[in-house]
Amino acid sequence: MLFRLPNLLTLSRIVVIPLLLASLFLPGDLGSWVPLGLFIAAGITDFLDGYFARRYRQTSNLGRFMDPVADKLLVASVLLVLVGIGRIGEWDLIPATIILCREIMVSGLREYLAELRVGMPVSKLAKWKTAAQIFALCFLLGGPAVAGQFDAIIIGQVLLWLAGSLTVWTGYDYLRLGLKHMMDEGP
Repeated sequence: MLFRLPNLLTLSRIVVIPLLLASLFLPGDLGSWVPLGLFIAAGITDFLDGYFARRYRQTSNLGRFMDPVADKLLVASVLLVLVGIGRIGEWDLIPATIILCREIMVSGLREYLAELRVGMPVSKLAKWKTAAQIFALCFLLGGPAVAGQFDAIIIGQVLLWLAGSLTVWTGYDYLRLGLKHMMDEGP
């Protein structure tokens, strides 16, 4: 089961994390283009693992567990290293922290609700949040390589704030849904 294509694609997102982070320290524009390319490739594997799992009926409990974990590890790692190298500045720590906290909260909430056999579907707004977050990280990763043409870092920071705002909204929606089940004392 581990060596089925969808699971291998998911695992590749986890394996690429140290390579992506190390590549940020390559000299010159390589320190922007290589990590951006690796991040985009990881995003493509996120699409493909689900596609192949459904297409070839290779969905599994392992895949359902690993897919969101791989996504969260990738995003959290990139956010943290971007803070470390200064591409996410002082004020931009606010949406970055909100994003990380929401991911932890939603993961815990999903785990709790799974024990109750309650699903927590992804909302359309949460998909928009993810899109803003991914584009923000792309601009922040590749920004220095295009500094002569336009300020991609500023665009990335604006998108990070948009993602942070949507994160608060969607996090509240998920928490409200979860609280309904948490407040129910049951029999």
